[in-house]
Amino acid sequence: MKRLKLAAAALNQTPIAWQQNADNISNAIEQARAQQVDVLCLPELCISGYGCEDAFLSAGILRTSLEILQSLIPATQGIAVAIGLPMAVEGKTYNAVAMVVDGKLLGFVAKQNLAGDGLHYEPRWFTAWEPGQQTVVTVGTASVPFGDVMFHLDGVRIGFEICEDAWVADRPANRLAKRDVGVILNPSASHFAFGKHQVRRELLRAGSSMITGAYVYANLVGNEAGRAIYDGDTMIGQEGKVIASGSRFSYHDVVVTTAVVDVCQADSGDCVEHDFSFQNHETVHSVSECSVDAWELSEFLKEEEFARALGLALFDYMRKSHSQGFVLSLSGGADSATVAILIRLMVEFAIVDLGTAPMAERLQHCFSGTQPVTAEQWVHELLWCAYQATRNSGEITRQAARAVAEAIGAQFFELDVDEVVQQYKTLVSGVLERELTWEQDDLALQNIQARGRAPGIWMLANIKRGLLLATSNRSEAAVGYTTMDGDTCGGISPIAGIDKAFLRQWLRWMESNGPIGGHAIDALVKVNEQQPTAELRPPSELQTDESDLMPYEVLDLIERLAIRDKLMPIEILESLLQHEATNRLNADRQQLIFWIKRFFQLWSRNQWKRERFAPSFHVDDENLDPKTWCRFPILSGGFQRELEALL
Repeated sequence: MKRLKLAAAALNQTPIAWQQNADNISNAIEQARAQQVDVLCLPELCISGYGCEDAFLSAGILRTSLEILQSLIPATQGIAVAIGLPMAVEGKTYNAVAMVVDGKLLGFVAKQNLAGDGLHYEPRWFTAWEPGQQTVVTVGTASVPFGDVMFHLDGVRIGFEICEDAWVADRPANRLAKRDVGVILNPSASHFAFGKHQVRRELLRAGSSMITGAYVYANLVGNEAGRAIYDGDTMIGQEGKVIASGSRFSYHDVVVTTAVVDVCQADSGDCVEHDFSFQNHETVHSVSECSVDAWELSEFLKEEEFARALGLALFDYMRKSHSQGFVLSLSGGADSATVAILIRLMVEFAIVDLGTAPMAERLQHCFSGTQPVTAEQWVHELLWCAYQATRNSGEITRQAARAVAEAIGAQFFELDVDEVVQQYKTLVSGVLERELTWEQDDLALQNIQARGRAPGIWMLANIKRGLLLATSNRSEAAVGYTTMDGDTCGGISPIAGIDKAFLRQWLRWMESNGPIGGHAIDALVKVNEQQPTAELRPPSELQTDESDLMPYEVLDLIERLAIRDKLMPIEILESLLQHEATNRLNADRQQLIFWIKRFFQLWSRNQWKRERFAPSFHVDDENLDPKTWCRFPILSGGFQRELEALL
């Protein structure tokens, strides 16, 4: 047996941010060295950033990545480090990992299984490496092996699985086990999705069991490139058990997790060998699995994952876009209240994780006067909210909007846009030479109110130099229940991947379990007591979202059956007839057919809207974003034949 200290580092990288990425890598190496680590695993493509997209097709990006690697090699004195980067070999580009040991480049391992589903498009940029194959590449004056390569350090064989490699049935770990590998390193860029942490743990357990050795998993953290969120999962496993696990959703740029392990030795065989000795570690110990703070109720609670993932994503999006905070049209309803609360949570989490001074250093571009200290002061500095009323707005939503803004510490403004709306109506009435009426012009009269709010809120965002937050949700996106250039206005749409039912559930959960007490609870009560409504028709109409559409519970169910599961209308009808919601809502067959037809018709005619939404955060796999997950034709037959078959 051989004793060694392993480490996995979570890094907050940014595509093509060469100096920042190199600094994070150097800091991780220094932290690991200070903790007497023998072998450090860094995330996938950490030099260039994982989310470079078509920039990976640029020869200059590949060339610079290799230059950065060469500059980092001297920093590896006394430690072995796995560093991810894109590599060009014989006219093809590979997702590779460099093994650098004690100031020397030993070789490269290439990814064998490329992620090409969901929001991943690796086959567009990279070529999968053939198992069992090697070639030789020249870097500087050194010629080193490239491909399916193992390394032999101080009597221990070290092999690799690179992210997706671990997710396939015939994973490299099966073959590495037959080659007496004692340690597997897994540099990953595995995006966050609800419950995914558990899946990764099982993959790590299985991998360490296959080799009867140790497994090191390193991942990115933060909002790297805009849409994907990385939770910074860093884990070390041994013989089927997780022995060390780092904190998730950290606001630090570098988080290092370590563990001391005993693994079986083997001869060098077909490995690349280096005369490198591990340090003397007296006892085997591990870092205990850590929670982020006392508020963490469960490692896998969906409501908390949502809060932490979006809080971190908003923080990184703000600082990496150099925005001086946020601007939000706060309607008093569930969607905008959710976004406002997320900003407050972002601040709470950042203060706890970073401390006020480091937080201020990162956000120094956001304030010019006295440095904020408390959460309320930070929110007051970062978030402007505006309630924009028309004659159809109600006092309940006005009070709810003000209550939410005041409870979280945001600056709150009221803009009466009714006169602007009336002016537009007068202009169009003059062109048409008739009065506009609700009987004849319902949709136009609703939409002009939403669009009439856009110029003012954009103006506030421009003045603040802040990021305008759109508030459309997934359920609205599915059926186009949103006004383009109205409530869709924004630079980022943080909750566009979340269905309405979950948002309402989350707000109720926050009312009972959230870390913001006092007036915030009273404000959430005001929001949660309401029925969702656009408030665009006259109050006498008693307009609600569900009366315009269908019950959100049914809408979300149909959407998942149709879009996620790819079922046809008749199959969805049969499924709904068996669903418990049908009985609870007293919905008969004809009512279900009406809702199914309405969904498919609205879905088909509103793809153009989904194409125009502001970027959204990916939190729930099988989402509706046409740029990262669900492509659908803008023009189609609209399932007419399938809908006519419903009887």
